[in-house]
Amino acid sequence: MGHVELRETLERLDGAPYPRYRSLTGRPWPLAPGVTATLTHPQADPFAPPSRWEVRLADTPFAALDLRPAVRRRALAGFLARSAAAPRSAFRIDAGGQEVLQRSSFGVSVDGSALLRLGYHLPGPRRRIEGRTAAADLARELPDLLADHVLGVDLEQARAFVDAVEDADHLRRALPGRGLVAFVADGAVLPRASGVDDRPARGAVPFASPESLRVSVDLPHRGATTGMGIPTGVTVIVGGGFHGKSTLLRALEGGVHDHVPGDGRDLVVTTGDAVAIRAEDGRHVTRVDVGAFVTGLPGGLDPRDFSTADASGSTSQAAATLEALEAGSRLLLIDEDTAASNLMVRDARMQELVAKTSEPLNPFVDLVRSLGEDHGVSTVLVVGASGDYLDVADRVLLMDSYRCTDITARAREVAARPTGRVVEAGRFPPVRARVPEPGSVDATAKGRRRISAVGTDTLRFGEHDVDVRAVRQFTDAGQVTGAGLALDHAVAAGHLDGRRTLAQVLDLLDADLAGPVADWVDGSPADVAVPRRHEVAAALNRLRVLRVRRLPQPDG
Repeated sequence: MGHVELRETLERLDGAPYPRYRSLTGRPWPLAPGVTATLTHPQADPFAPPSRWEVRLADTPFAALDLRPAVRRRALAGFLARSAAAPRSAFRIDAGGQEVLQRSSFGVSVDGSALLRLGYHLPGPRRRIEGRTAAADLARELPDLLADHVLGVDLEQARAFVDAVEDADHLRRALPGRGLVAFVADGAVLPRASGVDDRPARGAVPFASPESLRVSVDLPHRGATTGMGIPTGVTVIVGGGFHGKSTLLRALEGGVHDHVPGDGRDLVVTTGDAVAIRAEDGRHVTRVDVGAFVTGLPGGLDPRDFSTADASGSTSQAAATLEALEAGSRLLLIDEDTAASNLMVRDARMQELVAKTSEPLNPFVDLVRSLGEDHGVSTVLVVGASGDYLDVADRVLLMDSYRCTDITARAREVAARPTGRVVEAGRFPPVRARVPEPGSVDATAKGRRRISAVGTDTLRFGEHDVDVRAVRQFTDAGQVTGAGLALDHAVAAGHLDGRRTLAQVLDLLDADLAGPVADWVDGSPADVAVPRRHEVAAALNRLRVLRVRRLPQPDG
C-alpha cells in the first residue's frame, strides 16, 4: 500500500526527540494511488498550533461535475471540505459555517484534481515522538477519511450542492440587469436558530413576497423561481419590535455570500457591493472627507479632512458611509437600531428648538435621495421611529409577524401630511479619493510577519490589533485573517505604492483574490477565507497607524 513508507518512517521515529518530526517536511508521502501528503509547516513543540499538511488528490471522479465555471469549483470545494470535516477525527479541516466561500483549506481544479490543507497535532506530549500514534493517524485514518468522505462522496449529492450554489451566484449577477439590488425567494427562512447558531430557526414563518414586488427569475438548474425583487432606490422597512425588520436586513447583509443548500437563505441575494453601515463609538478615522454630513467641527477642524482616534457615533457612521462609497459600494444597508440617531434625522420639533446655525450635522434623511440620483447608490433602511424617512422612500415594506407587505401607498398618504420639518442639506458631493501610504501598512512585529484573527472581533496585524467588531459582513475568522493577508499582499505586490488611490489598490487586489488562494497568502499556514474588497478596506480604515496622503478637493 502507498502509505507503508510513511508508516514505517514514523514508527522508526518513535521515541526520538520531538524536533525530529521536521525530517518529514517537504516530501510528498504516498497515501494511495494518486494521493500524496506533504508536511509543509511542522510544529516546533507539542503545544504549538497544529502542523500543516497538504494532501494532493490527482485521480478523482469530480471532473464529471463540469468544473469549468469558477463558482462550481468553489462550491465543490465547499462541499468536500464539509464532508471531510464532518467525521470526528484527529484532523482539523476548515469547512466554515453557512457561507460557501473560497477557502485555503480545499481547492479544486478544472480537471477535478484537488488540494486539501489540514491541521494535525503531531503527538508527543513528553517532547518525544509518538510515532506509532502518528502512523495510525496519518497512514491509516487519513487515507480512510479521504476514501470515504472525499473520493467516495455521492456525486449526485455533490452535484445538487454545486448546482444550488451556481443558481445563487447566477441570481446575484443577474440583479443589476433587472434593476434590482436584492432578491428574497418565496419560501426563504430568514430567522436564525439563535444568536450563536446561524442555522435556520425551526418553525419560522417562510418568507412570501408582496405581490407588487414579486418577480420570477429563470435559474440554470432550479428553473423558474419567484420572490421579492427590491429595486434600486430607497427602500424603507418598517414594523413593530420583534416582527422581523432587522431579521430581513440581516439576511440582506448576508446575501453578498452564497449559502449552503438548506440554509433557508439559499436564494436570498444582494448585489456583491452591498455594505452594512453602523455607528461605531471610539473607532479610529484617518483623513476622511465627511463634509457631506458635517458642516463644522469644534476647534476649527476641517470636516473635509477628518481624523480622530475616538470617533463619536455620528462621525463614525459618517466616515463609514464615505469609506464604503470610496471602496465602490452602490448599496448601503442601515438599521436604525445600530445607527447614530442624530445623524439619521432631526425632526421638526428639534429643528425649532435648536437652530440649524447651531447644528453642524446634516442628517442622512436629507442626503439619501441625492446618493441615488447623483451617485447611483441605493439604500435599504430599517426604521422603527423616524417617520420622516417616509418622505424620501421609493417604497415602504411592513414586516408584521415576519410577513412582508408593500405599504408604499399608505406611507405616501401619511407623508403627504406636512410635519413642518425642513430639508437641511443639499446634494451629496463627489467622494474624495485617498492614497494610503504603504509604510503605515506593516504586518511585521519583532521582525516577523504577524497576521491572525481573534474570531471576527480582532485582526492582529503586525504590532497592532485592529478592532473589526462592527464590520458585520465578516463571517468567520478566516475572512478576517484573509483581509490582513490581502493588505500585506497589496504592499508586497506594489499595489499599495503611495501613488494609487485606495479604489485603484482594491481593483488590483480584486484580480489577485479571484485567483488561487496560494498566490496571495504567501505561504501562510493559517486557514484563510477570501474576503471581499469591502471588508479589506474596512480593516485598513480601522488600522490606527494608517497614514493617508492629502488630495485636492474633487471637482463638482
